[in-house]
Amino acid sequence: MSLALGGCIKGPPVAFGLTEDTGGHITYALGAAQALAARDDVTVVEIVTRLIDDPALGPAYSQPYEPISDKLAIRRIDTGTRAYLSKEANAADRPAFIAALIRHIETSRHRPDIIHAHFADAAEVAAAVRDRFGIPFIYTAHSLGIDKAASCGSGDLDSRIAHEARAIAQADAIIASSRDEAERQLMLYPGASPARIHCVPPGAALTADGAPDIDGAAALVAPFLRDPAKPMLLAIARPVLKKNLAALIDLYAADVDLRRRCNLVIVAGLRDGPDSGEAEQRRVVGSLLERLDRHDLYGSLALPKRHGAGEIAGLYALAAATGGVFVNPALTEPYGLTLTEAATHGLPVVATIHGGPADIVARLGHGVVADPNDPACFADAIRRLIVDRTAWQAASDNGRERSRDLGWPTYATRFVGIARAVIERVRRPAAMIARPVFDDLLLSDIDHTLTGCATGATALCELLKRRQTLGFGVATGRSLQEAQRLLAEWRYPDPDLLITSVGSEIYWREGRCLSADDGFAAHIAEGWRPRAVASALESLADLVPQPPVDQRRFKLSYFADSEAVAARVRDRLATAGIAARVIYSHGRLLDVLPERAGKGAAMAWAARRLGLPLTKVHAAGDSGNDLDMLEACPNAIVVANHEPALTALRAGGRAYFAQRPYAGGVVEALDRRFGGVSA
Repeated sequence: MSLALGGCIKGPPVAFGLTEDTGGHITYALGAAQALAARDDVTVVEIVTRLIDDPALGPAYSQPYEPISDKLAIRRIDTGTRAYLSKEANAADRPAFIAALIRHIETSRHRPDIIHAHFADAAEVAAAVRDRFGIPFIYTAHSLGIDKAASCGSGDLDSRIAHEARAIAQADAIIASSRDEAERQLMLYPGASPARIHCVPPGAALTADGAPDIDGAAALVAPFLRDPAKPMLLAIARPVLKKNLAALIDLYAADVDLRRRCNLVIVAGLRDGPDSGEAEQRRVVGSLLERLDRHDLYGSLALPKRHGAGEIAGLYALAAATGGVFVNPALTEPYGLTLTEAATHGLPVVATIHGGPADIVARLGHGVVADPNDPACFADAIRRLIVDRTAWQAASDNGRERSRDLGWPTYATRFVGIARAVIERVRRPAAMIARPVFDDLLLSDIDHTLTGCATGATALCELLKRRQTLGFGVATGRSLQEAQRLLAEWRYPDPDLLITSVGSEIYWREGRCLSADDGFAAHIAEGWRPRAVASALESLADLVPQPPVDQRRFKLSYFADSEAVAARVRDRLATAGIAARVIYSHGRLLDVLPERAGKGAAMAWAARRLGLPLTKVHAAGDSGNDLDMLEACPNAIVVANHEPALTALRAGGRAYFAQRPYAGGVVEALDRRFGGVSA
């Protein structure tokens, strides 16, 4: 059961922008539902929402039950209040919705195994249903109030933030769309736990919606544009203030060169006129129309009123055909589905640096991010892509190629795995789940040790499958969410434990679920003074803090271009009397940890908890951040593609230097130690 209370949801084609709340989360809920319904291991998917009877919106939203396919339907709950309600007005109707939904579930032949709540209002409903029936729920926030308040200066979000905090604390699992959302935004809330947060990017578009209608798209903008052959700067967003569309017009109008080179096309929902829609929608649309006139942009700015899904897809394709760019200037953007949609059409992007777009653009390589609070810089980023056709073509090619991996089927596979873990945890309490007993433990770095060679990865997976008494753990510089994503992409089995963030966090697997090792956290917290560390290093030359998403409770991360900078960091901390561990790796990454942390210390802690002597641990790695772990392990494995920093281990004679790189080198070492490939 997928709960989505806000906006107007129906089967494709969707009337995006019909109301200010009918936006990206509708694409998300429908796309996820379609992908789940297509799976053989899912029997039924229902999207549950409010029943709305409003002639201005159309009759579709007053149907109590709308079948979409054999296994997928939309069910609309009648609360007695059938008017369309904004997010704020929905709160008063929520008790009636909860009561009506509970009555429906009580009389249903089959109850859902899992509920997926979209936004905190749906999470409140899901929590009430769980209290009544014991059905667990997964929460997807879509947009978080703390970040919106910080980025947009909104001061009236206290109630929303409180609702989100409850949802985050109560949810059985949380699905985030980007690293920024998973590792920074959600962690700003007191009830957040990394072990319950999963980063699962959504698909790029609806599976049965939005075939490109290029002719329709051309007709949509033709009345507005004097020279439609110019490169198109395309923006598609809900008409809400945080999307910052008025500022996009201002920066375009102020840049004479961009105005000369390009047309600007903004699709801001659906409207019948400047006075249609809700208050914020009217305010935003009014500001766009006012700027059209004030800046005299007739002939170069298009603001179409109505559109269909095919025409939106056609606009992406048309913008790409003109050599244009997709633009997202939002003050904050939790994810940005339009960026992945642009990628599928080969349309390069310039997107806000605030929120999830940085993750999307880094992964797809189909454009650049910039700060919309610096209009000149943002305009320059657009210009560079328009002018540099080599860069434009590379971004276009990258988007088309790499967006194939961001499909809804991939999302559905991850979702089902998370759902099974949640259901198992509810039905089998932790006390009933016995921790496996191992004779030995493989503890491996991920990047360039487990990854890098598909053949080696397959061979290692086969070895782990054959040798059931060999536990499997990872020790990585990455976050928990990124480690899980990479392991899933490379099709490794779920590790029995994960040491993450360069040995500053430990997570144990209990059945299908993970739990944080709070004892280890308490152990390394002693003497840790992160503010003092940051203050001592603030003025150090050639040391640049990494983005907020890479900082952790027990890890301060920087960029540094040499080991000499790392040496100066150690000297500066020693002079300040600060006890800390400094780890330098990959020729540019510097991490400062508590003195008791690090991969080596975490390995020793984990071995004690498992009752294994270190002689039964086989640690594998390739880089400088593996050094302390490999030095402490009697059975160290150094893969052939190792960094020069590990060469010194040869002198000790305890490390095995493999002839093969990547996971193949790990298999080589384990075969040697265990006497060949037999179990």
